[in-house]
Amino acid sequence: MGRLAALAACVPRGARLADIGTDHAYLPIELVEKDVVVSAVAGDVHSGPYKAAKEHVEGLSLEGKISVRLGNGLAVLSPLEVDTVVIAGMGGQTIIEILTNHCEIVRSLKRLVLQPMVGAATVRRWLCKNNWYVLEERLVQEEGRLYEIIVAEQGDSPRYEPVMYEIGQKLWDEKSPLLTLHIDQLISQTKRVVREMECSSNAQKSLKYHEYVTRLKQLEDKRQCL
Repeated sequence: MGRLAALAACVPRGARLADIGTDHAYLPIELVEKDVVVSAVAGDVHSGPYKAAKEHVEGLSLEGKISVRLGNGLAVLSPLEVDTVVIAGMGGQTIIEILTNHCEIVRSLKRLVLQPMVGAATVRRWLCKNNWYVLEERLVQEEGRLYEIIVAEQGDSPRYEPVMYEIGQKLWDEKSPLLTLHIDQLISQTKRVVREMECSSNAQKSLKYHEYVTRLKQLEDKRQCL
């Protein structure tokens, strides 16, 4: 299953969808054509992707079901207009900024489907802190790259051990077939940061350095348990 199909599978039937950063509106079009969603908003902050999405939607005569809008993040929406939001293909910090900049919209949602390109741990921490429960997580490999998809719904969240914000508690619990590769990549990324910090005596004395060393040990311990 590719990334687009995996994102589509996380959208519940009957949803009113917003796809933020929609590019060519591929996801809303697929979900409307398959009658999964009753309506969709396709939003993009950049005029190029916005125009491409608009042309794509109009070319398929789907203007009655898909509203293509130019705007920044959730600013293209009104409260209660949609119940499910997909934000995919952005950095974790950008996703968090989009969510925090429009609290009223976020409070009106039932489900978030998030696919951070980097910084998934930061997204998980934000969700837990802001009363979003991680319902499901998926790993998808496409063209040699591994993608993490996080599905969350409103509700109290348990607090996880620190390393699970990196790995993903649901991914760990369900032993995704790609879990070993996922943890190996996290170990490799963390080792690279540790090695870079070891080039500086000041960096080695920092709290951040000890956090990374601890994280590396925790990741390696989890890897041994697989």
